[in-house]
Amino acid sequence: MTKKQTCIFLGVVAVVIAALIVGIVLTDGLYVKDSTIQDTMKDAVLHEGDKISLFGLAVNPGLISAFVVTGIILVFAAVVRIFVIPRFKLVPGKFQMLLEQAVGLFDGLAKSNSPHRNDFLGAYVFAAGAYIFIGTLFELFGVPAVTAAGMSVILPAPLSDINGAIALGCLSYLVILSGGIVSNKLRGVGRTLKEFSLPISMSFRLFGALLSGMLVTELVYYYLALSFVLPVIVGVLFTVLHALIQTYVLTMLTTLFYGEVSEPYVRKPKKQRKKKGAPETEPAA
Repeated sequence: MTKKQTCIFLGVVAVVIAALIVGIVLTDGLYVKDSTIQDTMKDAVLHEGDKISLFGLAVNPGLISAFVVTGIILVFAAVVRIFVIPRFKLVPGKFQMLLEQAVGLFDGLAKSNSPHRNDFLGAYVFAAGAYIFIGTLFELFGVPAVTAAGMSVILPAPLSDINGAIALGCLSYLVILSGGIVSNKLRGVGRTLKEFSLPISMSFRLFGALLSGMLVTELVYYYLALSFVLPVIVGVLFTVLHALIQTYVLTMLTTLFYGEVSEPYVRKPKKQRKKKGAPETEPAA
């Protein structure tokens, strides 16, 4: 980078910073807070003031997000299966290679962590991983909705609602339980029930991670001095990182515990007891 280019770059940065400061000063009197930061955070968690009417029922916006994301995934899967997969070639194109890499990633994860009965497990972790990843990125599109009170809200990530996180955590636990039952019958049930805190930890890990990103973004938006440019960077950064990390964490935990409970039980041979009065044999010279 030459001296001239450095000066130009610093000049552009200074102009951007000056424009942000001018914007903050000029809009300070126009910015009116309709609620406290405590109310904003509470509403983001409990959704008491942003319920959406669904066929006459007041539901959390996360449920609407879950329906939308599920519909998007199902339509995409149907289109790929009908129009794309029949045209796969021996020498793959870019989309075919991307799809094969994604399927191979989750299938390899299932086989490496669960050598026994992993066919269904690979399909499940692929579906769960796709749902977490796409559902987390869904909030970046800013899909609007109207609440029952007539207010406008942005649909959040489905798993930022505690109900959605609990549902996915319990579903993963049931998949793990099914693997234990098929492989080891009642012994597999005992192995799975031993980890009774697993669905709770999986659910709250998802919920806490995704909610934290949303709360940080809300906090940045709430204060005027931070509400220029920075929320975009923070929102994208937290959303993408959480999408990648939580997809990996839940699928890894599911495959690990599934592999543990589905491992066939091998009965250890009992040691032969010495008979009373039997002469002891001396070791051969």
